[in-house]
Amino acid sequence: MAEFDYDVLVIGAGPGGYVAAIRAAQLGLKTACAESRETLGGTCLNVGCIPSKALLHASELYEEAAGGALAKLGVRIDKMSLDLDTMQGQRKDAVKGLTGGIGFLFKKNKVDWLKGLASFTGANTVEVAGKAVTAKNIVIATGSSVMPLPGVEVDNRKGLIVDSTGALELEKVPDHLVVIGGGVIGLELGSVWRRLGAKVTVVEYLDQILPGMDGEVRKEANKIFKKQGFEYRLGTKVTGAQAGKKGVTLTVEPAAGGEAETIEADVVLVSIGRRPNTEGLGLDKIGLELNGRGQIETDHDFATKVPGVWAIGDVIPGPMLAHKAEDEGIAVAENIAGLTGIVNHDVIPSVVYTSPEIAGVGLTEEAAKERGAVKVGKFPMLANSRAKTNHEPDGFVKVIADAETDKVLGVWIIASVAGTMIAQAAQAMEFGASSEDIAYTCHAHPTHSEAIKEAAMAVTGKPIHM
Repeated sequence: MAEFDYDVLVIGAGPGGYVAAIRAAQLGLKTACAESRETLGGTCLNVGCIPSKALLHASELYEEAAGGALAKLGVRIDKMSLDLDTMQGQRKDAVKGLTGGIGFLFKKNKVDWLKGLASFTGANTVEVAGKAVTAKNIVIATGSSVMPLPGVEVDNRKGLIVDSTGALELEKVPDHLVVIGGGVIGLELGSVWRRLGAKVTVVEYLDQILPGMDGEVRKEANKIFKKQGFEYRLGTKVTGAQAGKKGVTLTVEPAAGGEAETIEADVVLVSIGRRPNTEGLGLDKIGLELNGRGQIETDHDFATKVPGVWAIGDVIPGPMLAHKAEDEGIAVAENIAGLTGIVNHDVIPSVVYTSPEIAGVGLTEEAAKERGAVKVGKFPMLANSRAKTNHEPDGFVKVIADAETDKVLGVWIIASVAGTMIAQAAQAMEFGASSEDIAYTCHAHPTHSEAIKEAAMAVTGKPIHM
């Protein structure tokens, strides 16, 4: 009889966990994945990245039709209306198709899905649905959940004070939506309901939206969203929220201190960040403590200090992004199998799926300057022929390079397809490219990506179309 039930047991079937399980199975290891949700795919596929993109895309098309943008192109729509039920239906279909697809991949790769919450009883043993399961290697990939805000109680079922999950499920367009938090999730979901007709107010504790992003990008995004109709209350702290029968009364005050006031809203979205899911894992049973931010610390190989226990994704330090977790999932499986799995954490792109999209990879200009002298090249989308032809003038591309070596340190983009464009920048940086390498690479014409070439040319002061 084998010493362990499995070679690898992954706890959690989000983008990190399911990818780790599939890769481990591909490498010939007997693998199981424990997941307590009814469907696979974690937050990302069920209530995060995927459903939000389904609504973002649909609401963009709605706004183009309703706002007259299509009329300018000669596409006349005499009668149109919003069918929110159908829009929500296609969101659910997208989720169903993709989560079901992971179930198919599990079967194909012979990964056992253990349905239930896994909790450690020993370093190589967990309990799932009342049954003990042993594994030589256990990977913690439990992801993250919405960070609560003291004094503001979320109740998604009532649909008045909601988190990102509840904001996807609203049954009607609110007249006034207040978003607490000017980060990625709040701006994306705020965009959906603004396009469908809601007045949207963003209340942010800091004096600028999109914390952590390049300073110029933050300023430009602020300007663009304001033009679209977003209202901001920056440098403002929320101290309480009272849900009534029909709406919510929010109490706010200046972050620096000052007089309190109230804001009336139909719906309030709490979107102030996420925190690692470690509760109920029984980490104390294996002597694994958390760091000050509630995360599990690992080494470069994603091994924890407990032999045979590994961790990836949102439960460990680093950006809470699905693609970061996926890469770590592949790497940890390869390390367990005796191969070399590496993730370059300096080259993890991040994207905000607003309209226009915002994307960045590597260092911000501020962070790069702290390390030494830099050269910066910028190119406006207004001067890009494809963006101009498509009536998409907003935004720019910014390339930050080391002043001495010309190595690209960071790329930041605001453009309609910034999320797709950023892949080129990430790949260039993975290969250690200089700005000159990008500038002298032939780019297809007319494409939005030519703006990356021109921004790279601008690093040494010679863009063509400006």
